[in-house]
Amino acid sequence: MRIRPVGAHALLLDCTAPADTPEAVADIPEAALVEAWRAELWRRRERGDLIAVEIVPAARTVLLDGLPDPTATAEQLTRWTSAVTAAITRPNQADAKAPAPAHAEAEAHAQDQDQDQGQDQDQDQDQDQDQDQDQDQDQDQDQDQDQDQDHNHNATAEDGAGDAADVVVPVTFDGPDLPAVAEHWGVDVPAVRHRLTSTRFRVAFCGFAPGFPYLTGLPAELALPRLATPRPRVPAGSVALAGPYAGIYPGASPGGWLLVGRTDLVLFDVAADPPARLGPGTRVRMVVA
Repeated sequence: MRIRPVGAHALLLDCTAPADTPEAVADIPEAALVEAWRAELWRRRERGDLIAVEIVPAARTVLLDGLPDPTATAEQLTRWTSAVTAAITRPNQADAKAPAPAHAEAEAHAQDQDQDQGQDQDQDQDQDQDQDQDQDQDQDQDQDQDQDQDHNHNATAEDGAGDAADVVVPVTFDGPDLPAVAEHWGVDVPAVRHRLTSTRFRVAFCGFAPGFPYLTGLPAELALPRLATPRPRVPAGSVALAGPYAGIYPGASPGGWLLVGRTDLVLFDVAADPPARLGPGTRVRMVVA
């Protein structure tokens, strides 16, 4: 991590790894390091350890603006580096269970079906008491699913950062580029939808347009190229993929990302506080609308 002065009252944290970076640190993805610094700096500011008007993460950097004493802040950042590195190298229990690679989706579904058939045969031989318990559990699960569907449809989850509640984004997966994404990933369209709804995304940063969230969470090998020629107009609410990111267009604008769906969730409202519905650090979960 390198610290660069920007003007008279700002610093830029460059999270790209220099050539002499120790191997253990060099292996940390830049997006993960940016998020770790963003979270640490927000915590420090809330505790009063840091005075900064703006903390703005990007793909590889974090900008601190409105610093009364950039030199003193740079010394603080140097002291906090070891804590940030230690935090990011600790296992994250919330993310410990990663979704299966997209190219294995079809095989996994087939295995699940085989397992389900075997379990059904075993359950037929169970005692009446076990069958009653299974029925009760099925009813409970149905009720939970109904509640989840109502909750997801209304998208009432709170804004989150870190360990806060996920923001649920109901998505209609009918984008014109779904077949192209499936071809790139070597799967069918239902597998693309399954991948996106089973991934727990996080807003890495916002850019391009007010409230446009860059969502991380997809494996690096699933990165997608942008369109050779951008569309002159992408409708508001379009859910799209490009490079390693997923994103949602907060308003109608030109765009070259691959469109996979759409949502009615309002992402940017100048009268709201904060205006951006999905700010940096927010956890995001897509569900079928």
